[in-house]
Amino acid sequence: MRSHGLEILDRNWRAGHRELDIVALDGRVVAFVEVKTRRGGPQHPLEAITRAKRREVRRAAASWIRAHPRVGVEFRFDAVAVRFEEGRQPTVEHIRDAFFGEDT
Repeated sequence: MRSHGLEILDRNWRAGHRELDIVALDGRVVAFVEVKTRRGGPQHPLEAITRAKRREVRRAAASWIRAHPRVGVEFRFDAVAVRFEEGRQPTVEHIRDAFFGEDT
C-alpha cells in the first residue's frame, strides 16, 4: 500500500471487540481496509467479507472517525486479498471502494 502512495495511519485498530485491519490515508481520503488471507482452496479471500463483516467494519470505522475528528475529508472501504498457493509467490490484490454504505 505504501508503494501505491498510501500512508498507513493505523494497523489492527480496536474499538471494543471491533477491529480495523488497516487505516490508510490516500491524499485526503481515509481508507478503511479489510484484509483477508487464504492458503490454497477454491474460495477467494474476499468471499469472506460477508454482510455482517461489512457492517462490523463500518461500525469500527465510525468509531475511528469519532476518535480522529480532524483526519480525512472523505472516507472509503477497501479490501485486500492475499493468496498463498503452494509453490508460488503470494498474490496481493487491492480493491479500492470494495464496498459502500449500508447493505440492502
